[in-house]
Amino acid sequence: MMLPFSMADWLVIAAYLLLLLAGGWIFTPRKTETANDYFLAGGNVPAWLAAISVLSATQSAATFLGGPDYGYHGDLTYLSGNIGGLMGAIFVAHVMIPRFYAIKATTAYELLTLRFSEKATRWAGGMFLVGRVFAGGARVYLAAIALAMVITGTVEAQGIMIAAAVLVVASVMFTFVGGLKSVLWNDLIQFVVYLGSAIAVLVFLRMSIPASTDQIIAGLSNTPEGIDKLKVFDFSFDLSRPFSMLAIVTGLALLYIANAGMDQDTTQRLLSCKDAKTGARSLYLSVLATVPVVGMFIVIGLLLYVFYDRPDLMGGTTAAAGNQFGGEKISIFMHYILTQLPGGLRGLVTVGICAAAVATTNSALNAMSSVLVQDFYRPWREKRGAMARETVPEHHYVQAGRAGMGVIGFAMFLMAIVSFYWQRYSSMGLLEFALQVMVFTYAGLLGVYFTALFTGRGTTGSVIASLLIGFATILLLQPGIAHAIGLPTFLNGLSFPFQLCIGTVVAFVVCAAPAGSGKLMVSAKN
Repeated sequence: MMLPFSMADWLVIAAYLLLLLAGGWIFTPRKTETANDYFLAGGNVPAWLAAISVLSATQSAATFLGGPDYGYHGDLTYLSGNIGGLMGAIFVAHVMIPRFYAIKATTAYELLTLRFSEKATRWAGGMFLVGRVFAGGARVYLAAIALAMVITGTVEAQGIMIAAAVLVVASVMFTFVGGLKSVLWNDLIQFVVYLGSAIAVLVFLRMSIPASTDQIIAGLSNTPEGIDKLKVFDFSFDLSRPFSMLAIVTGLALLYIANAGMDQDTTQRLLSCKDAKTGARSLYLSVLATVPVVGMFIVIGLLLYVFYDRPDLMGGTTAAAGNQFGGEKISIFMHYILTQLPGGLRGLVTVGICAAAVATTNSALNAMSSVLVQDFYRPWREKRGAMARETVPEHHYVQAGRAGMGVIGFAMFLMAIVSFYWQRYSSMGLLEFALQVMVFTYAGLLGVYFTALFTGRGTTGSVIASLLIGFATILLLQPGIAHAIGLPTFLNGLSFPFQLCIGTVVAFVVCAAPAGSGKLMVSAKN
């Protein structure tokens, strides 16, 4: 039975709101005159702050709820995926970041203007916007359903829509005036809350288990099912496993390259530092910090397995595990939050989920607004101004960025509503969708950028075709669709890293097929 939301919980939430208001007042710049100030925080962000912001932007409510769920059902192999993260970081730090700084880029897609055309840049930016609205909206919904369950005790559409609206409005408020500078410092606050709530749950859960640490380790390494839940590396060649070493050094490395170097949500933070070396250092710091942070959530899942499934380690009795709430599928961690946590701590975990959602959402809002303004609106407005022989003041683009943020926030809210109804008529879990949806857009972007970086081939038309065909390839490789259209058996159950590998190869071949101008992308020395 769900425990009621107590006065202690409401006091914790009130304290969180006061902290956000204080942070918003202290860290919001009083004057933001240029687009560089609004979208890149003036270009003077220290490496440690950029790294925390990257980490905060990539750790969403999906990680907060999905990490423990993965640990409960699986093992520690997810952590080995950071090897792919390090490989991707090395590539981005040495190949892409120097080129971004060489041309003083505001968005990751401005490189394509030099290599192909403004139209190619707009298509790449548009692909990012579509994918990020889908992923961001789904993550807002995931946080909203958790928030609605804990506070209102229901999973009805009205409660979830209100929760989603609150999360989006809060995110817009903390980035609307000050832009990226506000986002960076508020990300720090959200990260501390997010991390603190997870540590508190980990300590409480561990104290609930009577077995010693040595007994728990022994029980996890040799379960009654004959599974080693402490296994870190998977050296199998099973293409359905997303975190085997083969998947890590191929598809997951590509995923991290795309996320850090071609996804404006992350790249924007790397471009806000004073130079390329500082940006690269912030990327390395974020990858290294991911290991203990994500590891903590997976360990929570391992302890939940002990708490619910190992009576031999729980003094002979265990609580009943569940995965339904009002007919809605929920993760094992959400079930634990709803049924086991005491007052005060339940409120702290609630604000932890909110902090993860707000940090991810306001990051996405500012990143998408920068693409919308810098890659779409600014070129159009400057051409129009040149024709009319008028000078457009720089502050105009700051105002445009704020307006763009409102539009994008509304789009993400609509996607959160769509996700509510979409999940009810789909067999695919929303958590899986939220974690993997960007793969659909990454395949085309990887194919285009590899063509631009390493060949002199390709045209604007082939860039557009590559982006669309990369998306279509990933779509066709989804297990249900692959089986329905009669693809070979080995393609029917591919995990997403291998889907990304195939999609990237197809997109690269399409993009590089026609002969181009012969020019390579701008050198970092230029």
